[in-house]
Amino acid sequence: MQNDSDRFFVLTGGPGSGKTTLIEALRSAGLATSPEAGRGIIRDQLAIGGPALPWHDPAQFAELMLSWELRSYRAALEQNGPVFFDRGVPDTLGYLRLTGLPVPDHVRNAAERFRYASHVFIAPPWPEIFRQDSERKQTLDEAERTYHALTGIYTELGYELVALPLAPVEARLRFIFAVAGLQLEPRR
Repeated sequence: MQNDSDRFFVLTGGPGSGKTTLIEALRSAGLATSPEAGRGIIRDQLAIGGPALPWHDPAQFAELMLSWELRSYRAALEQNGPVFFDRGVPDTLGYLRLTGLPVPDHVRNAAERFRYASHVFIAPPWPEIFRQDSERKQTLDEAERTYHALTGIYTELGYELVALPLAPVEARLRFIFAVAGLQLEPRR
């Protein structure tokens, strides 16, 4: 791997498509991971009675997402080896586009400056596993629209999207390791 962006792998896609489960499996396999901004922000905002929730103030929520993703990127610079991100800086652009909010220059600049590996793993909508919960209030239709918004953003930014198979976690892990050129160690 030539530079940091070559070892930073993004897993993105709409909500409820198995990304977080896959990130947890990657962590269990001993790899460095970075958690999703959205769920963390929602949990924190609900805990403190904060206004930066996607259903109250989507613009403020987007700013917190961007801040979280930039901090995660900087923290990953301190890690050795590959790092897998549950979403990346460009997801903030996708969220703004999805909600119809203007994309400020600083958000676009961040997405252009903080780069990841050229292959971005995208989880397609998967109705069979999609579930709503207290933090995921989106409908399946919104999840599908999120997927399409993210596909557009990552493509515009010059990334090559690699669709994850609709398959069990172990098969998805093998797929990611093969595409990323990593060796999957057997679990003990």
